[in-house]
Amino acid sequence: MGRITFIEHSGTEHVVDIEVGQSLMQAAVENGIPGIDADCGGACACGTCHVIVDKDWVQATGGINADEQGMLGLTPEITDTSRLSCQVTLSESLDGLIVRLPEFQM
Repeated sequence: MGRITFIEHSGTEHVVDIEVGQSLMQAAVENGIPGIDADCGGACACGTCHVIVDKDWVQATGGINADEQGMLGLTPEITDTSRLSCQVTLSESLDGLIVRLPEFQM
């Protein structure tokens, strides 16, 4: 088991334990991370689980498919390291992952 850090736009940090195989969104929801609404329940259909991955972790989170890219295009604060947390599957290799929450989701 590892840990990941969610950082709110205000700078408040939330460090949570990860469960291998669950999505980053599931970890956020189960731990009450503010700003991760996950309205579609992880179906890559809403964009309310947008996170900004720390640049050192981008490659470790895997590739972005066309559906995710399309949903990210609808978010007002998209960056080069934006991901939908429902599309990132947690593994031991993501122990230490750092993601930031965009201001508009707070």
